[in-house]
Amino acid sequence: MLADQLLAHATPAWAAKRAADKAHYVLRIAPCKLEIAPGIVIDTVGYNGQVPGPILRVREGVPVTVDVTNKTANADIVHWHGLAIDSLNDGAMEEGSPMIPAGGTLRYHFTPRPAGTRWYHTHAAAGANLAIGTYTGQFGFLMVEGGQDSGHYDQEIFLAIHHWEPSFVPMAETMREASANAPLTPGSDVGYKYATINQHMLGAGEPVRVKRGQRVLMHLLNASGTENVVLALPGHTFKVIAMDGNPVPNPIAVESLSLAVAERIDAIIEMNAPGVWILGSMLAKSRAMGLGIVVEYAGATGAPAWHDPSPTEWDYLQFASPAKAPEPDETFTLTFRDIGPMNGSQFDTWTINNQSWPRIDPLHVRQGRRYRMIFRNGSGDQHPMHLHRHTFEVTRVGTKEFSGLRKDVVNVMPLDSVAVDFVADNPGDTLLHCHQALHMDYGFMQLMKYVG
Repeated sequence: MLADQLLAHATPAWAAKRAADKAHYVLRIAPCKLEIAPGIVIDTVGYNGQVPGPILRVREGVPVTVDVTNKTANADIVHWHGLAIDSLNDGAMEEGSPMIPAGGTLRYHFTPRPAGTRWYHTHAAAGANLAIGTYTGQFGFLMVEGGQDSGHYDQEIFLAIHHWEPSFVPMAETMREASANAPLTPGSDVGYKYATINQHMLGAGEPVRVKRGQRVLMHLLNASGTENVVLALPGHTFKVIAMDGNPVPNPIAVESLSLAVAERIDAIIEMNAPGVWILGSMLAKSRAMGLGIVVEYAGATGAPAWHDPSPTEWDYLQFASPAKAPEPDETFTLTFRDIGPMNGSQFDTWTINNQSWPRIDPLHVRQGRRYRMIFRNGSGDQHPMHLHRHTFEVTRVGTKEFSGLRKDVVNVMPLDSVAVDFVADNPGDTLLHCHQALHMDYGFMQLMKYVG
């Protein structure tokens, strides 16, 4: 019954049923304090009193239940990012998933698929309140086991990136950093004071300890509210084996990794350069904010070292097949623009084909058909586009055509275009949006509905 799937009220009868039907995992959304460096304490919201939240390991195709209790003063929700599950349990209010009221408990029940590195996070809108939503510590890894064999490795390491103490800064200030000739622009953007990998700033907390000759499997997640990042580990390369949890057609080694908001990369690192190193942002300013972690070889001493790797341009094509993807049954062309602050707001309103959420027509699809979405970025911002409940295949970036690269987030660069293909194989309302919080909260969303 639908009512049974919605909010589970804490009545004695419900408590008895829950005791007899124990959940596989229990999450508690609650305020917590996070000491990211000596003397620097962040007041935030996390899962089970920790940031990131606990790593949840499940098996592909095996049903799982998760009980989530909301111990905050605001209604909240958990999105199971990258899973092909039903709309009710997906964790997006726009699809009909229920919010968890303050003090309430909700049981999520779903069958996890596909296998790979997924994650979970709040999907509550923040708007102008930078103390809630994806600006908080509500994120964690969700590992769906049963997929590709990663081969031999000696260590498995989980690294989640986040930015802290957000504040609004004039858009003009942000643009001047990128270009000395940028015009004055109204509106605001989000800036940050600190950044962490997992729960600590660079130099605080324990290092990643390795031994010469080891193969280390790293799962990297960009859990920032708005910031895309580029990472490197001097003297080492990352052999990318999966993106957004899906095996890549062409696993190759690269010197740096680009992770847009909500993207994940699984990479193997051969530990063959003994020393004490910084795994961190390619930007000195970001490393100074804390975006990095020390990698320490056994027996090595001294200050952590950094040197800039050779400059390279990030290109999805290098991990894909050069073969052209099959033609779709139907194509949607979606053009993104901001139309500036509206109705007295200090924030830009974002549009898809000149419409803005919630006043936007849905996309209509039929089950079993193959569709192509052409994302046309008419703005000067990057947009990490996320399609809920489906995995898509990236088939074109600019004029470059390719196939086989399966993802659930793709970054669309300024004034560029990207094509992605998907099969409509999971009926139910499905949300498409930019994963940058300030964009999605101000119009950058659209629903896809199944018809027929």
